[in-house]
Amino acid sequence: MRFYEDISVGDTHHSDGYQLSKEDIIEFGEKYDPQPFHTDEEAAKDSVFGGLVASGWQTAAVSMRLYVESSEDMATQAGLGVDDLRWHRPLRPGDELRLETEIIDKRISESDTSCGVVTTRHQGLNQDDELIISYAATAMVRRRADEQ
Repeated sequence: MRFYEDISVGDTHHSDGYQLSKEDIIEFGEKYDPQPFHTDEEAAKDSVFGGLVASGWQTAAVSMRLYVESSEDMATQAGLGVDDLRWHRPLRPGDELRLETEIIDKRISESDTSCGVVTTRHQGLNQDDELIISYAATAMVRRRADEQ
């Protein structure tokens, strides 16, 4: 388990990739973001995207999964928020997303000194190293009991 004290500003890590299928995109779109360019291959051809694309919310959800799977069992207590969320280009069927993460800030929580507040910058890239999504996320991370 990695505690607040084990984390340094500037630390980076990279996730494995996650590939989205046409079926994944349509299923998510039908359930959570039912716009034609997420749910209907033919209608999507007439959209600004020129074809089927993943919902930005699906891209964000996959990014979260990639972060959790690659965060080395960080002692995260709760997420506090996301800032500067940007979708730079869409994910298409068959694309693979991977996440690059950097610790950009940390401090002891003023309201609960058993935790620190850690901010991470995330960049999601596709198989061609094109930027797909970026954001900064802030979370509470447990401190070691003997450090409090």
